[in-house]
Amino acid sequence: MTQENKQNYDASQIEVLEGLEPVRKRPGMYIGGTDERALHHLVSEILDNSMDEAVAGHANRIEVTIHNDNSITISDNGRGIPVDEHPKYPGKSALEVILTTLHSGGKFSGKAYETSGGLHGVGISVVNALSEEMWIEVARDKQLYKQTFSRGLSTSKLENLGTVNNRRGTTVWFKPDPEIFGNKKLKPELLYEKTRSKAYLFRGVEIRWKSEVEGTSIPADDTFHFPNGLADFLYKELEGKELLNPNIFSGLVDMPDHKAKVEFAIAWPDMKSDGFTRSYCNTVITPQGGTHESGLRTALTRSLKAYGEMTGNKQAATITAEDIVNGACILLSVFIPDPQFQGQTKDKLATLAAAKITDLAVKDYFDHYLTGDTKTANDLLMAAIQNAEERNRRRSAKEMSRKTATRKTRLPGKLADCSRRSSEDTEIFIVEGDSAGGSAKQGRNRETQAILPLRGKILNVVSATKDKIAANTEIQDITQALGCGLGKQFDLEALRYERIIIMTDADVDGAHIASLLISFFYSMMPGLIESGSLYLAQPPLYRLAAGGVTEYAMDDLHKDQLMQTTFKGKSKVDVSRFKGLGEMPAAQLKETTMNPATRTLLQVTLPEITDGEDPVKILVDDLMGKNAEARFNFIQANAQYADDDVLDI
Repeated sequence: MTQENKQNYDASQIEVLEGLEPVRKRPGMYIGGTDERALHHLVSEILDNSMDEAVAGHANRIEVTIHNDNSITISDNGRGIPVDEHPKYPGKSALEVILTTLHSGGKFSGKAYETSGGLHGVGISVVNALSEEMWIEVARDKQLYKQTFSRGLSTSKLENLGTVNNRRGTTVWFKPDPEIFGNKKLKPELLYEKTRSKAYLFRGVEIRWKSEVEGTSIPADDTFHFPNGLADFLYKELEGKELLNPNIFSGLVDMPDHKAKVEFAIAWPDMKSDGFTRSYCNTVITPQGGTHESGLRTALTRSLKAYGEMTGNKQAATITAEDIVNGACILLSVFIPDPQFQGQTKDKLATLAAAKITDLAVKDYFDHYLTGDTKTANDLLMAAIQNAEERNRRRSAKEMSRKTATRKTRLPGKLADCSRRSSEDTEIFIVEGDSAGGSAKQGRNRETQAILPLRGKILNVVSATKDKIAANTEIQDITQALGCGLGKQFDLEALRYERIIIMTDADVDGAHIASLLISFFYSMMPGLIESGSLYLAQPPLYRLAAGGVTEYAMDDLHKDQLMQTTFKGKSKVDVSRFKGLGEMPAAQLKETTMNPATRTLLQVTLPEITDGEDPVKILVDDLMGKNAEARFNFIQANAQYADDDVLDI
């Protein structure tokens, strides 16, 4: 840094984001991005608030209307957002504070809502921040109030519109901001399914649907009400299908000791066909599952194995949860106080107590279900045993394949293979450079973890010729190590490891290498991603230590959060930045990045293809292909979202 630059760095260069500015600058931190999924998440935030009112017993009707201009209205007949002056903000109503301030709401203490889906106090304010226009009407105490907003700011004072009779609750209208979401449109089909699912998640609510958008396959008007909850929906979903359990296993369990409720409905059309699992917490969908799903699987497994033991079937001891839920159609909904999710978008439930609560609730019911219908119980048990036998056959064949491959296949010289003969619970770490490979080899579990160091950045296979790909040493090493072949020769059954983990430095170069590797696997071994076998390791960027306390930070934001929480008030905090995995002591690399008990892995997945277009293929071709113009257009379109503070130029 020059002397002139040092002098120019003063207080005027320190940027302070006020109000909801952080949301508009970093929407991905609050709704997971600016893509179509994030756009529809805005609707979920408002709809979840209305559902919270219903679950709390204050509302029994919700209305959802999608308009032609890409706006939406959601109303309920609940208590209505408070409009009296907030004690901490003189001159401002509670309504305005909630709409224009992060981390404000009535769900922190648990006094206003015993169970709710929105707990971070950021939902409706984030929607406000990311809306071009928004207005709220509140009917409370026979008075109607209205206030307007735009892009996180109020554009009018709270107005009393006068007396109203036979009306109460909150009405929210908003239009997503094209400055954030571009020309993306709300899809009535997606919102219709989302709205319908909310109705069967809580029996006491009626949801009225209306769409003004023409040219769709869904009804313009509909009413959703399921008096028997999940069971009603599952019977309707599987109408006409032959089931192993014609009497669907379902129940609603109130657990006052835990202040929780668990509802479930499970059917087995065929244990060899594709089923589904849809789980929810406080009416919020958890697409990545979580602890409540783990509890359900544990309950089903314990119960069916106990039934097998009771009836003298020794083979029952071999079945696992996978054997039981394979092919099952599962709906699970839990209501618990203060749920912990992974991320603001709440994709995965992380509350440990939810596993025990669900296990206790389901197992007792399933025990009675099995003993009360022995024909169904025996059919389910035999189907699960058959699944277990098939699973064991596949594992034995894979183990033999691995033994043969180990004996006959020339493995890369730099590969430090694991010692386990079978592929079960094994993993290979693909790391950049011999230095990182050395640390990883010292920190690994030799029985189950293999290490393959690469020499820097591999070939960009998207823009390379077949001859270049075939001749590339790094690609040859990866292919030989995995043993499953490339392209048309790819065979998932021949894969020598259960998990492939890309482990690169937590910097821009590391991210580039990871993107090249993911592009390689997507293009040449897509079956790895489709089977859920490909993962990204999450090494830390910083180590913070003070007063005998040590924490690791994933990035600058995480470091700043730790400084304001764990290390707040500490006089001297030792902050060290890891230059790369090769400079991280093996013990720290093991603790933070490689040990399954303490690490975090990101699974590489593919989104569903909609409207005949594959968004991943388009993105990979644009960013990694030969068309420089497409890449230039992408950079121009997305440069506004880049963070100048972290760009490595």
